Amino acid sequence: MKKEFDKIVRTRRSVRKFKKINIDESDVKDSILHASLAPNSSNLQLWEFYHVTSSDLMKKISNACFDQPAARTANQLVVVVVRKDLWKSRRKFNLNYIEKRSNADENKGLKNRSIAIKYYKYLIPTVYKEFYGLLGYFKYINALIIGLFRPIYRQVRNSDMRIVAHKSSALAAQNFMLSMTSKGYDTCPMEGFDSLIVKNTLSLPSSSEINMIISCGIRDIKGVYGGQIRVPFDKVYFKK
Repeated sequence: MKKEFDKIVRTRRSVRKFKKINIDESDVKDSILHASLAPNSSNLQLWEFYHVTSSDLMKKISNACFDQPAARTANQLVVVVVRKDLWKSRRKFNLNYIEKRSNADENKGLKNRSIAIKYYKYLIPTVYKEFYGLLGYFKYINALIIGLFRPIYRQVRNSDMRIVAHKSSALAAQNFMLSMTSKGYDTCPMEGFDSLIVKNTLSLPSSSEINMIISCGIRDIKGVYGGQIRVPFDKVYFKK
């Protein structure tokens, strides 16, 4: 398994040009399922995945991606969308699951479930609630003061929680791309696009945000731009 995973990681490359060969939609859907299993902050799963196969939508999104080769030649596209605005419903989903499980398991692990219930009932709203950005600054100042005396979570502003949601979505995107590689397909994560056009094309709410657009297909021989260049490992690895 170790060798297989190492091969998948080393094989995955950002491919900028794909062959005119159709790929199996069910394989892409299965890889999106793998994406949804990625670790994420507080299990809120503040993401959505749009699997684009319509030729008309593909052309519109490719245009929004400035018709870069990775978009123009892609066989299918997957748009990773951040839905921080869904934190209330996703919080409720987790809370309902934990409460039902508590009733089913009676007294087994009751203390841990009690902590989890309090976490979703009180802590999540404290962190995610906003009022035109004002609550975020109040929470930030409060964290600064308390932080003078003990460790405290400091990323409490609206901008901080946006970053948290995007980080979770990026983890899901990596799961997706590695899964696609394991099936013999290639991908390219794209960040160069007109987000407003993409959102309008997919009829997304204004409160949503595009994390990245991933093109999918089978690599053309000219699709990989040179060897994989990385900063020497000893420049990024530090053992303490």
